[in-house]
Amino acid sequence: MEIETTKSDNGSTGSPQASQKKGIIKAAVLCGGIGEERQISLESGRCVRDALIQGGVETILTDVGPEKLGILDDKTIDVFFIAMHGRFGEDGQLQEIMESKGLDFTGSPSAACRLAYDKMLSKKAFAKAGVKTPPSVEFSIAPAGNGTDKKEDAEDIKELEVRLAALASKFVVKPFRQGSSFGVSIVDNAKEAAIIAIKTARLFGDCMVEKYIQGRELTVGIVCGQVLPIIEIRPKEAFYNFQAKYVDEKTQFLFDTIEDKRLEQKVKDSAAKCFETIGVRDIARADFILGSDGELYALEVNAIPGLTGHSLVPMAAAKAGMTMSRLCTMMVEEAMKRGKAK
Repeated sequence: MEIETTKSDNGSTGSPQASQKKGIIKAAVLCGGIGEERQISLESGRCVRDALIQGGVETILTDVGPEKLGILDDKTIDVFFIAMHGRFGEDGQLQEIMESKGLDFTGSPSAACRLAYDKMLSKKAFAKAGVKTPPSVEFSIAPAGNGTDKKEDAEDIKELEVRLAALASKFVVKPFRQGSSFGVSIVDNAKEAAIIAIKTARLFGDCMVEKYIQGRELTVGIVCGQVLPIIEIRPKEAFYNFQAKYVDEKTQFLFDTIEDKRLEQKVKDSAAKCFETIGVRDIARADFILGSDGELYALEVNAIPGLTGHSLVPMAAAKAGMTMSRLCTMMVEEAMKRGKAK
């Protein structure tokens, strides 16, 4: 995708001189990347661009990657809006580069992104902060093609099966470092969970196998310090997977389903504690399971949640009376405040 310059609603020509003369903010929306979530990121980028233009911000949209970072040297850009998901954008790499250049950008710092992106590291951080998470087993294995054979796999499967049998009877297998439910599987027995864990580790690297918690899926967003209304997710699929997130129109996203006000406050307080523990800023989303046992389990924090037409944070922001345009311009304003304070 080539860099695209667009006009704001106030008729700006898009030239740096016009922006500086009229005091118009010029933002670059960064999207794309190199991971499995690339297409989602491109769509988030387009939605953010449109929202910023509507808010009167002169905006350019660019597809970036490790070898495509020329936009970062554009001195006419006031602030960079990161709409990246997955590898390179969400794992802290891009943020670390931007920090080294002293650039103003939206979203969390590199350290928070790294912590949020690694589900096992964030899980341990939640536990240390007193937030309950599903019990789990960590699992690592050499990537395919590194001299591995079927005998080694069989030995690993047997050993892991024994560990899992002591953990639970139903499981969730997930990579440490993936988003949008890529690589996540729900499995009904320990042997199958061990087999899938081996395959998942070969494809994605380190993974975990969690005890499956029967219950209600809840998600809580935050925008510029404001905790948004809770969304209960009721997918038609077995769980809220990629299909349910971005393709299936039958997934239900429901507000005001928690009648107990104390429980509602507990969910919001737990989300705020997760956000604080990870160190996120500007925007984030925390995912939970409200177990049938009455316990609340934190699953993860997403430091750069989706900003597409299907995405949850814009949906919750709208429920709170915040338009997509306002959501995005608030983030730009926060990033510029930080720049001025440096």
